[in-house]
Amino acid sequence: MTRQNKSNQRPRKQDKSSTMVVDKRSASGLHANNKHQGRYDFKRLIEAEPGLADHVVKNPHGDMSIAFSNPESVKVLNRALLKTYYGLSHWDIPNGYLCPPIPGRADYIHRLNEWLQYDLMQERPARARLKVTALDIGVGANCIYPIVGATQYHWNWVGSDVDEGSLESAKNNVTLNGKLTRKIELRHQSQSEHIFEGVIQHGDVFVATTCNPPFHKSAEDAQKGTERKNANLAKNREQRGDLSQEKSQPAKKSEGLNFGGQNAELWCPGGEEAFVLNMANESKKFAHQVIWFSTLLSKKDNIRPLQKRLEKLGATHVLIQEMAQGQKKSRFLAWSFMSHEQRLAVSGHLL
Repeated sequence: MTRQNKSNQRPRKQDKSSTMVVDKRSASGLHANNKHQGRYDFKRLIEAEPGLADHVVKNPHGDMSIAFSNPESVKVLNRALLKTYYGLSHWDIPNGYLCPPIPGRADYIHRLNEWLQYDLMQERPARARLKVTALDIGVGANCIYPIVGATQYHWNWVGSDVDEGSLESAKNNVTLNGKLTRKIELRHQSQSEHIFEGVIQHGDVFVATTCNPPFHKSAEDAQKGTERKNANLAKNREQRGDLSQEKSQPAKKSEGLNFGGQNAELWCPGGEEAFVLNMANESKKFAHQVIWFSTLLSKKDNIRPLQKRLEKLGATHVLIQEMAQGQKKSRFLAWSFMSHEQRLAVSGHLL
């Protein structure tokens, strides 16, 4: 049995039954803390990254934009955003790795932070500060979640990945920005069939985990998805410059999609549903070392099977957080196996 709580009020305390509390939160736009409201300020971005000027074009409305279907343009834009708003001096990814849309990725971190403050801090003194250590599953070559969390909220991070090329790139992005070296640790997941096992170590305590799971079921499915994205971008060319049109594009060496280093980023057997159900199963083993597990869900249809699996596994609380960026809708789902009192007790040692 599942009990839902759609308000922002504290859910009623659980009894000793297996009832799982479900919070649903909606959003009409980017989080108030998100630095990417409205259109991009290209003049400011070019000041931070002069090379961006070579990629800027005028759309049919006369506004400055870039070709979002061009992976190199998207990469240079991301570099400019990270230099301008996150204080980085360097950021790059190799050809063949995903280049994420930063505003949407940042919103995940902002809304997760809001939830952690609500759940763990609202009953504490105003001066109390929670020292968050988070785990990013599939940190990728871009290392975007740890970068945003470390620079915006001073979180400490562990980032894991099965792909050593991703970790090498992420390491460069950390070490070439000195302020990140003490905030972000990287770990190789040597067992591709596992998610948390082999990464979470004895003595680790994480306030939260994050993940952008692989979406597709096969390399062929991923290739077709990329072709559809590019076709949609071309069809809506006149709307370039509008953040609602932003897409995540893979940098590539040739016109064909290069899967050399990005299999784990784009696809896995069974796609997103199989991946997150496996994540839920493994999360139970680490129920006392993680306060809140979480993952993005691109497919809304995957909410129900994951929610049912978590209830069967004994999760005490689930958050379904809807997010919106222009016309694009997304969401993340977070869960805990601890009671509220246990969450307060564990986090109390992290103040």
